[in-house]
Amino acid sequence: VYTALEKNNENSGGSYIEQQSNAYFIRGLGQVENLDDIRKIVVKNTSGSPILIRDVATVQFGSATRYGAVTRNGEGEVVAGVTLMLKGENFSEVIQNVKDRMVQVQKSLPEGVVIEPFIDRTELVGRAIDTVKRNLMEGALIVVFVLVLLLGNLRAGLVVASVIPLAMLFAFSMMQLFGVSGNLMSLGAIDFGLIVDGAVIIVESVVHHITTGKYKKQGIEKLTSDQMDTEVAESAGKLMKSAAFGQIIILIVYLPLLSLIGIEGKMFRPMAETVAFAILGAFILSLTYVPMASALFLSKKTSYKRNISDRIIEFLQRVYQRTLIAVLKVKVMVVTAVFILFAVSIWLFSGMGGEFIPTLEEGDLTVEISMMQGTSLSEVVKTFGKAEKLLKEKFPEIKQAVTRIGSSEIPTDPMPMERGDMMLAMKPKGEWKSAENRSEMMEKMEEVLSEIPGINVEISQPMQMRFNELMTGIRQDVAIKIYGEDLDVLAIQAEKIAKMISPVAGVSTPYIEKVSGLPQIQVAYNRDKMAQYGLNISDLNMILKTAFAGSVTGVVFEGEKRFDLVVRLDRNLRENISGVENLLIPLPSGNKVPLSQVADIAFKDAPAQVSREDGKRRIYVGFNVVGRDVETTVKEIQSKLNSGIKLPSGYYITYGGQFQNLQAAKGRLAIAVPAALLFILVLLYVTFRSVKESLLIFTAVPLASMGGIAALIITGLPFSISAGVGFIALFGVAVLNGIVLIGYFNQLKEEGVDDIYQRVLEGTKTRLRPVLMTASVASLGFLPMALSTSAGAEVQRPLATVVIGGLITATFLTLFVLPCLYLLFNRKEVSKAKLPKAVVIMFLVCGLLFLQQNPVQAQSTLPLTLDSAISMAVKNNLRLRSAGLSVEQARALQKSGTDLSKTEILVTQDPTSGGNMDNSLGITQNIAWPGLYKNQRKLLSKQTLLASSTSNITRAEVIREVREAWYAYLLNKESLRVLDFQDSLYKGFVNKAEVRVKTGETSNLELISARNQFQQVQALKLGVLASLANNESILKQLLNTPATLVLVQDKPIVFPISLDSLTLSKNAQVSAGLQSTEVAKARIAVEKSKGMPDFTLGYSQQLLISGFNPANINRNYFPGTRIAGIQVGVALPIFNRANRARVKSEQLSSEIAKTDLLNTKSRLMMEYNQEVQHYEQYLQSVNYYQNQGLNQASEQLRIAQVSFDLGEIGYIEYIQNVSSAVQIRLSYIEALSQLNQSAIQIQFIKGE
Repeated sequence: VYTALEKNNENSGGSYIEQQSNAYFIRGLGQVENLDDIRKIVVKNTSGSPILIRDVATVQFGSATRYGAVTRNGEGEVVAGVTLMLKGENFSEVIQNVKDRMVQVQKSLPEGVVIEPFIDRTELVGRAIDTVKRNLMEGALIVVFVLVLLLGNLRAGLVVASVIPLAMLFAFSMMQLFGVSGNLMSLGAIDFGLIVDGAVIIVESVVHHITTGKYKKQGIEKLTSDQMDTEVAESAGKLMKSAAFGQIIILIVYLPLLSLIGIEGKMFRPMAETVAFAILGAFILSLTYVPMASALFLSKKTSYKRNISDRIIEFLQRVYQRTLIAVLKVKVMVVTAVFILFAVSIWLFSGMGGEFIPTLEEGDLTVEISMMQGTSLSEVVKTFGKAEKLLKEKFPEIKQAVTRIGSSEIPTDPMPMERGDMMLAMKPKGEWKSAENRSEMMEKMEEVLSEIPGINVEISQPMQMRFNELMTGIRQDVAIKIYGEDLDVLAIQAEKIAKMISPVAGVSTPYIEKVSGLPQIQVAYNRDKMAQYGLNISDLNMILKTAFAGSVTGVVFEGEKRFDLVVRLDRNLRENISGVENLLIPLPSGNKVPLSQVADIAFKDAPAQVSREDGKRRIYVGFNVVGRDVETTVKEIQSKLNSGIKLPSGYYITYGGQFQNLQAAKGRLAIAVPAALLFILVLLYVTFRSVKESLLIFTAVPLASMGGIAALIITGLPFSISAGVGFIALFGVAVLNGIVLIGYFNQLKEEGVDDIYQRVLEGTKTRLRPVLMTASVASLGFLPMALSTSAGAEVQRPLATVVIGGLITATFLTLFVLPCLYLLFNRKEVSKAKLPKAVVIMFLVCGLLFLQQNPVQAQSTLPLTLDSAISMAVKNNLRLRSAGLSVEQARALQKSGTDLSKTEILVTQDPTSGGNMDNSLGITQNIAWPGLYKNQRKLLSKQTLLASSTSNITRAEVIREVREAWYAYLLNKESLRVLDFQDSLYKGFVNKAEVRVKTGETSNLELISARNQFQQVQALKLGVLASLANNESILKQLLNTPATLVLVQDKPIVFPISLDSLTLSKNAQVSAGLQSTEVAKARIAVEKSKGMPDFTLGYSQQLLISGFNPANINRNYFPGTRIAGIQVGVALPIFNRANRARVKSEQLSSEIAKTDLLNTKSRLMMEYNQEVQHYEQYLQSVNYYQNQGLNQASEQLRIAQVSFDLGEIGYIEYIQNVSSAVQIRLSYIEALSQLNQSAIQIQFIKGE
């Protein structure tokens, strides 16, 4: 049957025959068109009696075997689809476009068929972005209020506050420039307190200087503009250094986030980049805009009026001064107590739990349901539908429940048939009645679903589950992976581990990866019996597959649709194992035997899947962590398994999931954060030129972390990467206040305040306001994030909590502990110990070396692979950019297709019979033949496509040039390596010749020859180095980058191609030629349209005013006083000789374009054949060198070296042999170069 169907369903051609002036093509039509055609196919003809398909089979419409299904709300099956967004696209725009298209598609669907989304992330994203917006707005308002309150000057407060929108505008511009999208993560760490910090320092200093400066002492009540500029310049200049370095330090502390790689890098690098952009903008504004705005907008009056801000600060100063004096009396005790508390906090931190990132409250839930392996799809659909219906009845909070079972037709997310994901679209949490929070809701749902026998349930959130799967390959939060060889042993150990970890607090029901227990009907062939019957396994497998799975014998076309023609047994014969046993096998003799006669057929359990990781078999036990942090849970499990599980030899355990990501991120930060702190220390030294003062300020960094740790413990939050970002931000702020305070101490010393206690008391009193302002605006700016409970706040809360708690202790340290340390450090008023410049340089070099070993690369070098070089060239190349602009130019011209002539408006006055003037108003419009506008639009569209094709030619040429320069660079590097080897040989030759000349064994001629050879190699090396520099310059020009390129050789030195048959459809030149012919055709149509008639339409009104008619002649010819007129005209092309000439010219242009296209194709085909011949010729040469030449050259070198050392040959023979061997290697490189050039040209012609 299979053979008959296969041989009776095809069309064929039989060339053609010529009859007089006509050619008739012969075509045989044998393709089946309907079910009746299939039924009439002959299977066998015995004695003139044909046996047809309909005699032995039922011909009908069928369907492919299903491996999945989708159900909804327990009402039965539905059809579902998934929309995937391309990487890098705008989420909001894509979702909106999908929704718009759904509305269009809905109109074309039959009545009763409805498209309804069941997973829509627009609402969650919108709520998260609203949370960020609200937190930023509230933070900005708090910061502005605090600034105005503590500065006591509305103008000063507004000047500082104006930095916020300007810095954010700069940050958004940079985000757009660098491709950083605005989302919960990228905007989640912005603190307006940090942004305005530099401006606060400068403006506060200016206000203080105006009311206490030299002009105030001179009795000047109001400053002139010049005096104001002088005051601002002096006061801002004194603290400009501190403000600038403070913000630079904040920038530096965010560098560790830029070193994150992998998943954590993708999530937290945008956060660091956005904060860095905002701080950079604020830094620029502090140096430029803030002094200018201060001079322009602040009051020029030197008189001082006390206000509520002054009263608050004076009260705080009185309390602070009394407290500080008491603290300074016991400074050693205070410092000791602080360091003891620091040690305690570090101990508490070491025992604190951890998680990768806090769990985001998504709103919707997902239920992972699995049944026993081998459960039929129909039973799974029935059971899952029952689960949906039960949940909908018990929980009114569910809007709809949709379950995806098994694998879809296009398996983008394949699963076994016995597993499914139930997506629960939930109502807003404010409408929940069954539970108060997500955890309680999940517990109650699990309890309800436990009523259904035979299912395993695990409830999580859709995005959480999907992210876990994408990040780690496992849907659960944590996975315990067991590696080994035997799947049965792995399954047994996984069962043991699941039982041991189930009682651990925080562990949800463990899920064991199914690797065995899949029921199968196994057919084991008996080779002895097969030999007796003359059968082979291939034929038996073909029969078995065709009988039960079905085999495609051909295709049936119905218009544009195509259907596979499949042969398989009737359903009644495929329902049980007896159908397999009784399957008849045809023998070579013509008889038949059942399959059970040549094979053993039985039910058996088989492996369900074999999972590998790093080439090793593994099984995992996965679980979600509920009500507890991940790190503490895993540590308890590790302790339990280490003592309670003993694995066989060769088997071992690892931990994956979020725990793995957390450990990787912590390990990365453990290296990067100390490096950033080292940079802070170096910058502090550069600022103060004193090791003592640098260390004094630097003590605030570790001690400030006490407050962050305490805040996490008090709020019950575990350590996460979000909290780690908070610590990083905290380190920068902690240093700022120390810089301001110590800087002012030094200023007082320079002004002659020699008494150290007076210096401390006066300095702390004066700088109390800026210290409190810096701390309050930075901490209160994060307050909305710490208190927010809306969507997305879970990620921001740990960061804000750490900063607020840390700034409380940091402020205490700055105001009390730092003065104590300053007194202890300067007890003897020793001179400042200055480090030599060499030490500073050493610190910077070490830091740069560290950066080179980490993903945070210096900007001066750019590592590139060939693929990334091509991508960069396509993006940055100036020729391509110009070509792209040409396309945009052509696209812009498309709107000029409908080019109406100018509208003419006429106003006339004519004398009437009464001697007065009649007024007439008219409008006239000339309109060309309508087809002209249509053809002009078509022409412009074709010209745009031609510009695009021309741009593709430039793109192909640029890619070819990048490949040529790339491989030329690699081959020059290879040549340099060969010459370096020859250089080392001749260098040794020179040394030996010098010794032999000194001992009298040879003459100076040998030494001269050796030196000549050595110098010749040096000259060759210089030439190769020049070629390398030229190659790099070409690459830089093509990539349009000033950076030093570091080529990473991730591809073979031989450019790979395939010499298959040439099709010119992908060639850019051919595509451009085709478009040229289309443009020529469009030009003909335009010129023909220009030869058609034009039209003129006009309308006018004549106004008759009787007041201007002294003769009282009746001029109201109509009831009204307005006479309307309509004008219609047709311009006929009577003299159209010129137009016919232009049409003829365009027709000739079309023929020229077609001829050029044929010439291009012919030329490309000739070039391709030539290059293929060259390629095969060069390939033979390369194969010779690789198989024989290089080995012979190495052997020749070895023998020559040994013979020369033993004195068996002279120096002339030695030089000849070395030169010959090296020349073979260089010839091999030259052959490679020619081979690559041919290969690259072939790929260029093929359009690849």
